[in-house]
Amino acid sequence: MQDVITSRDNPIFKRLKKLAESSRARREARMTLLDGEHLIEAYLDAGGQPHTLLCAESCAEEIWRPLAVRCESSKVVSIADSLFAELSPVESPTGVLAEAAWIEAAVPKDAVPLVLLLEDIQDPGNLGSLLRSAAAAGATLAVLSKGCADAWSPKALRGGQGAQFVLPMLLRADLAGWIQSADMPVWALVLGGEKSVFELDLKSPAGLLVGNEGAGLSHDVLNLAAGKVAIPMPGRIESLNAAAAAAIALFEAVRQRTR
Repeated sequence: MQDVITSRDNPIFKRLKKLAESSRARREARMTLLDGEHLIEAYLDAGGQPHTLLCAESCAEEIWRPLAVRCESSKVVSIADSLFAELSPVESPTGVLAEAAWIEAAVPKDAVPLVLLLEDIQDPGNLGSLLRSAAAAGATLAVLSKGCADAWSPKALRGGQGAQFVLPMLLRADLAGWIQSADMPVWALVLGGEKSVFELDLKSPAGLLVGNEGAGLSHDVLNLAAGKVAIPMPGRIESLNAAAAAAIALFEAVRQRTR
């Protein structure tokens, strides 16, 4: 590796600092930061090659060296621990970061459509968990409204654990317009729905609509849904969080399609 980066005036550090802190910078560059071995390996497994592999000065060679071998076309640099900590989204940094271009996963042509539609999900970790469940369930597309958190932020990426690399996503979408043009029913997950999610026919093409953590779904979007569905909850809890509710509905589709 080259000499250790020790100054905040270093152009590489300044560029990565913008990616760490600004969703606009990430969107304009279509780049992001990947934190930790697992996320970088998932990116490589999906066919990506980081632009830069950044290693903390104290990072053990047995951690960064195998990644450097796989990052054949990447620039590998070392950075002072104090500066690395400013870039990492976690309190206990792993010691490796990667500057990486967004991957645009292709919508599968031969799969029965299963679409997750998200309206104004605010917490990036929650958003990452939603995308992770969708990817694990084999969803064919995730449609995110303009009010959703940044799907490519470091925190959302940590929550997704590689989901963003394999799940086709439509970002900053007009949900109402998408639903109106969809050739499939889109079901809204809400409290007190007209029927149970377990009564739906999810073997056929379907969309599942999940709303904001606190406010739920807007009336404009809700009125376009094919119906309102709920998850039966016999316990003494008022509601599930958005990620848990979506996971149950998505894997009900998996159950129906694989039984």
